[in-house]
Amino acid sequence: MAPSDIRVRFAPSPTGFLHIGGVRTALYNWIFARQRGGTMILRIEDTDLTRSTDEAIGWILDGLTWLGLDWDEGPYRQTERFDLYNEHIDRLLAQNKAYRCYCTPGELEVSRKEAMLKGTAAKYSGKCRNLKDGERNGEHTIRFKAPQEGQIFVDDMIRGMVMFDEDQMDDLIIRRSDGSPTYNLTVVVDDADMGITHVIRGEDHLSNTPRQIQLYQALEYDVPRFGHMSLILGPDREKLSKRHGAAAVDEFRSMGYLPEALINYLVRLGWSHEDQEIFSVEEVLKLWSLDDQGKSPSVFDHDKLQWLNGQWMKIVPPEQIARRLLPFLEKEGLITMSPEPGWLTKVVLTLRERAVTLVEMAHRAGFYFKELDYEPESAEKFLTPEINHLMGKAGALISTVEPFDHETLHSEIRGWLEEEGRKLKDLAQPLRIALTYRKDSPGLFEVMEVLGRETTLERIEKAREWIRNRV
Repeated sequence: MAPSDIRVRFAPSPTGFLHIGGVRTALYNWIFARQRGGTMILRIEDTDLTRSTDEAIGWILDGLTWLGLDWDEGPYRQTERFDLYNEHIDRLLAQNKAYRCYCTPGELEVSRKEAMLKGTAAKYSGKCRNLKDGERNGEHTIRFKAPQEGQIFVDDMIRGMVMFDEDQMDDLIIRRSDGSPTYNLTVVVDDADMGITHVIRGEDHLSNTPRQIQLYQALEYDVPRFGHMSLILGPDREKLSKRHGAAAVDEFRSMGYLPEALINYLVRLGWSHEDQEIFSVEEVLKLWSLDDQGKSPSVFDHDKLQWLNGQWMKIVPPEQIARRLLPFLEKEGLITMSPEPGWLTKVVLTLRERAVTLVEMAHRAGFYFKELDYEPESAEKFLTPEINHLMGKAGALISTVEPFDHETLHSEIRGWLEEEGRKLKDLAQPLRIALTYRKDSPGLFEVMEVLGRETTLERIEKAREWIRNRV
């Protein structure tokens, strides 16, 4: 098979937000296709008519787009392909590879309990398997007549050779009593019709694989290669869910995480390259291999993701961070219209060393946009009558500094303080409180440059007035 013939798919069910486990599945398929010049297909598996919503489809598309995981075909929707599924079901019926099952839910429950008491496999008893036409009538489902002898071998791209006994296979329902097709049938038909060559998905689908292989064989289709990724667990070693904190892409996005960091973190779950922690997409496409993927479950570590995000806050160009910061500034109530891009980029440069998310950066940026209340303890400690006169002289000097940039400000103020027989530490914290309203802030002179001369002088004078009023 030529690399360009490779066709993979991401096939989410639109029943809620795009889960982080689904993102990793999409990511691995995307990498696999992009490395080989293959085709990435997006298929929406929306046959669960009671739970699937158009809103959820929008969440899926938005999440993939935000992450940069593009697709070449689709999105296809299974609800638009029912005629194709029914053609295949009718073919199986005609070839005696499927049959009508008239068993009621009550009958099936009794059969299940009997199997449990006997200690046998809790699968369909086969009661309707060999019924003759007209022997029973009424509401029914369609079941696949699964082969019951032999073994199925799956040469899994991650897990190696896996074997299943066919006598454990159930006669799956492939069409419900309401006429809708079921998951295993639609997946096989779609993958065959779309020419899928490799199926990369979560380990929780491994039990479906032998059932689907039986359907491929019954329909006389080529069986694709399978690869089943390990699950993502929470800190308690249970499958990752909302109870462990954020578990959906939209949540991480609203918390101020960067797509670069999330991609970096997810690709590292179960895969590594030497001691490297930070990977760009370009590096991932060059280095990643499904052969190196671990088989053991991976624990989702929010602290590790946060650390990675902090690193990417420094790596992503500051002008890009500035654009992404805008909606978070709006949410903080700091802006109603976009500030001048060059100025906002300077704001980002002063904040990105300490802020690990866009939410934190927006919060830390508050003093650039509006006056705040002084931190009480910091103001009490540093805005004292003894410092008021020195702050006044500093303001007079600042009003004359040219050019008004952080390097010149630093040089001029340090030189003046030496002449005064003082040290920078004598004035730095009072000025910091005056300009940023707190003792924890970016570099003092960088802050002055971004605030500008007028605002810097206004805030120094306001602090001096606060001192006078306090006295």
